[in-house]
Amino acid sequence: MFGVDLPIIWFVLVAFLFAGYFLLEGFDFGVGMLLPFVGRDERRRKAMLGTIGPVWDGNEVWLITAGGALFAAFPEWYASMFSGFYLPLFLILLALIVRIVGLEWRSKVHEDSWRAWCDGAIVFGSWLPPILWGVAVANLIRGVPLGADKTMDSGFGTLIGLLNPYALLGGAAFAAVFALHAVAFLRLKTAGTLRDAVGRAMPIPAVTALIAGSAFLLWTQLAHGKAWVWIPLVVAAAALALAVVAIAAGRDGLGFVASSVAVVAVTVVAFGSMYPFLMPSTLPGGVSLDIWNSSSNPYTLKIMTWAAIAVTPLVLAYQAWTYWSFRRRLTAEPATD
Repeated sequence: MFGVDLPIIWFVLVAFLFAGYFLLEGFDFGVGMLLPFVGRDERRRKAMLGTIGPVWDGNEVWLITAGGALFAAFPEWYASMFSGFYLPLFLILLALIVRIVGLEWRSKVHEDSWRAWCDGAIVFGSWLPPILWGVAVANLIRGVPLGADKTMDSGFGTLIGLLNPYALLGGAAFAAVFALHAVAFLRLKTAGTLRDAVGRAMPIPAVTALIAGSAFLLWTQLAHGKAWVWIPLVVAAAALALAVVAIAAGRDGLGFVASSVAVVAVTVVAFGSMYPFLMPSTLPGGVSLDIWNSSSNPYTLKIMTWAAIAVTPLVLAYQAWTYWSFRRRLTAEPATD
């Protein structure tokens, strides 16, 4: 179709969906991560959560869509990943549910103790998924113990088996970059004392993101990367540095654009380092999953491609309209006449 191998098109589309998910849900997670440090009173916490209130559930649709694309386009990759990575993916799902409960039910009961429990759920559900996503992505790049029958070693499906040094660094890098991304987002979406408080909280996320993010990118490139991946790697590192400088200088728009570019570039580095493999085998004689031996039949991919061409522009237009409709800054100051 169009002179391009359909499995390649769908590998790029899956990468695009995860890039969109990490870009949009990344600052959602980051807002929850920063909640205990910036939200020192109820007005601040309410304003912080108000910045993501109209959009967080729409941002999660990107994950659902990415999962559906995996299932339809690469069913063998979907099955192998959800069996070998069962526990971390289950914990991600559990954390998302806990976070949703905290976000949706926080305003239902007007008691400090109730809001404290909901805030704890939001913080828990915002910290755990970025760490586990980093661990999962790092293990997909590094490889898994697939045998000659393309099934995983029976001892691999444990969380401990995934927690190697490279994966732990990936988890730290994802969490730190999302926190910095949230700083840029909150600076763009707030005003007054809350915006100033977000700026004062920037140093720790900024330093951690620069160190952990650069280390993870460099390790990925040196151990698993390809020559062309140096381009998005340099873009990611430069965008992280630019985001820190722009936020410190009060250039909120530039800071958010830079952090967004960094998140997307990191995703490109991850998927570019994997290509053409989806799950490389680390076992001698093992058979790796690649985009061709794991994809659906050509007819299925062709129908899906036409459906994606028709629907994707509508989804992007609707989400862009949503963000435009809720573009105003929020403050934590008391309301005045």
